[in-house]
Amino acid sequence: MLSKEKPYVLLAAELIYLKVSEIKKKNPEFSNINAIEAFISSETYKEISSGKFHEKLILNLENNNLIDKKTNKKVPEETIRLLQIQKDLMIKQLIKFPDLYYAKSHFPLEISQRAFDHLWRMCESYELWCKETKQKELIFLEIID
Repeated sequence: MLSKEKPYVLLAAELIYLKVSEIKKKNPEFSNINAIEAFISSETYKEISSGKFHEKLILNLENNNLIDKKTNKKVPEETIRLLQIQKDLMIKQLIKFPDLYYAKSHFPLEISQRAFDHLWRMCESYELWCKETKQKELIFLEIID
């Protein structure tokens, strides 16, 4: 079983998941698809897709000599490298052209579909972690069921 201590590489997935869940709770008629699409126009999406979320996270760790303030444990350099890779991946996968989200046929453009698919996978990953660590009370969207 995985540790219940959340790995740093799951922080972006958790934030995305919580924001999508908030959108769905505020709009009970929304499907998970609608909630993720609404998330794509949020400030949180802009922060993650621009790399700023990861930059702040890494900078905070570096300013604290790589000591996690919650656990008081040193964060391995490998984790910092993984966060940098995740940042680069987010920037590439979540690139957005707001005026081009839907084509005239109402099918998502490839680049928008890629962003949506990536967000869906991030939500799935978070739910899988919650399930594997026996924290099912954190699962709201029920994407993996």
